[in-house]
Amino acid sequence: MIDINESVMQFLLAFVVVGPLLGAAAALLPAPPGLKGKSPEQAVLRHGVTVTGAVLIAAIVLALGFDHDQPSKMQASTDISWIPALDVRIHLGIDGISLPLVVLTALLTFLCALYSYFKMPSGPTPKAFVALLLVLESGTLATFAVLDLLLFFLAFEMVLIPMYFLIARWGGEGRAAAAWKFILYTLLGSVVMLLGLLLIGIKAGTFDMVALATDNGRSLTASVQVIAVLAIGLGLAVKTPMWPLHSWLPDAHTAAPTVGSVLLAGVLLKMGTYGFVRILLPITPDGFADFAPYLAAFAVVGIIYGSLACLALAKRGAKGDLKRLIAYSSVGHMGFVLLGIATMTPTGVNGALFANIAHGLITGLLFFLVGALKDRTGTTDLDALAEQTGAALYGKAPRLGGLLAFAAVASLGLPGLAGFWGEMLALFGAFEPAAGLSRPAFLTFMTIGAFGTLLTAAYLLVVVRRVCMGAVPQEAPRLTDVQSYEFAAWTPLVALTVVAGLWPKTLLGLTDPAVQQLLAGGTR
Repeated sequence: MIDINESVMQFLLAFVVVGPLLGAAAALLPAPPGLKGKSPEQAVLRHGVTVTGAVLIAAIVLALGFDHDQPSKMQASTDISWIPALDVRIHLGIDGISLPLVVLTALLTFLCALYSYFKMPSGPTPKAFVALLLVLESGTLATFAVLDLLLFFLAFEMVLIPMYFLIARWGGEGRAAAAWKFILYTLLGSVVMLLGLLLIGIKAGTFDMVALATDNGRSLTASVQVIAVLAIGLGLAVKTPMWPLHSWLPDAHTAAPTVGSVLLAGVLLKMGTYGFVRILLPITPDGFADFAPYLAAFAVVGIIYGSLACLALAKRGAKGDLKRLIAYSSVGHMGFVLLGIATMTPTGVNGALFANIAHGLITGLLFFLVGALKDRTGTTDLDALAEQTGAALYGKAPRLGGLLAFAAVASLGLPGLAGFWGEMLALFGAFEPAAGLSRPAFLTFMTIGAFGTLLTAAYLLVVVRRVCMGAVPQEAPRLTDVQSYEFAAWTPLVALTVVAGLWPKTLLGLTDPAVQQLLAGGTR
């Protein structure tokens, strides 16, 4: 790690949050400043790569300058009065919980911009595409960096419009209906969430998340906490998404362009679970404890439901769409995240945070790979893919087939890869939940969740067998294998999946002290 002045750290965090927004405004100029290309379209796409690359570099420097000896302490903090009448402040800061999510968001957005530079999705002008991508990045990064409840809500809502247009204008078949379903679900959930946030701020006398976490619910009555958890939790559950509020997700993923699916699964779903950890656990602990068993129950139902839906889609003749299958798999994987949070233990919450990062890396890679398959074959239908590849992707495009198999076994939780640790720790947390929670109930949830891991392995192995494994007919044309720009976009995800799997302390060393502090009574 490197020693960086606190004022430089503050600037870096501010740049990470605001830089993409400025870049979005510049992208809409007649010609992005300082960049040239063979055409205006190429120039603006190059602008997107440049801005997201600069944000990624700033995020990496921020991580290198982070004091890893004090990950529970808010660092790079900026606290400026914004609306004095409401005591709303521009309060930014990162700790061991938010830093990995900031870096993940910056990385995935850069990889999406790089991929789009070479493979722009069909649709309107690239100017609007790049601008929306950068606004989406700014809103997501702000969600993980702000420390004021009202600013959190604004950042949380900021991502809806760009994602709506990315689906509606650059998506595939059924994109209009999927985009409307996405925004209606999330907007309705957010309205209820806002009421809960306002209730906390008014009753506690502050919207400052650090002060509220340190207070640990002492200034809020039990009834206020219960109402706040119900209202805020509903909005967060829609974004996560938690069963049965998940039905917008498969349609959105199926219709979205490749980069839209990568960002939706890789970072947008994390905003909901982050809100559970950052807001509900430390600020309303008593109210959250009342709802924890129900949250865990919904989580394990989601695990089983998502896995069974994937198995049904993976069956031969079921007309299963591979993008839709991966979307349903996200419902199951995010169920493990919610189960870990519901245990209210350091083990479970650390597992949830680890699973968040692992899911972003692995599912982002899966959607990249499925997008590449669609570009080559024109379809994501499993039966059609099996016919076109002869169920022999290994033989026709060995690197592409190998990467798909790697992502599949990482997603099913193979030990030694990132997907293993989060789910295992979530189950361990359920084995010994926090004091006051019913251990027999959580042991039941743990058993159901463990059965879900078997179902996950079943459907992913079926997909690999149907798409990748088979004899290559001599007359069959070869598919284009992994190209250089795809290799550049996917290699970081593969490498980080291996690193996180082999050295989980890299991530757990950041999150654990912060989680311990959070559960003990807030963040300093």
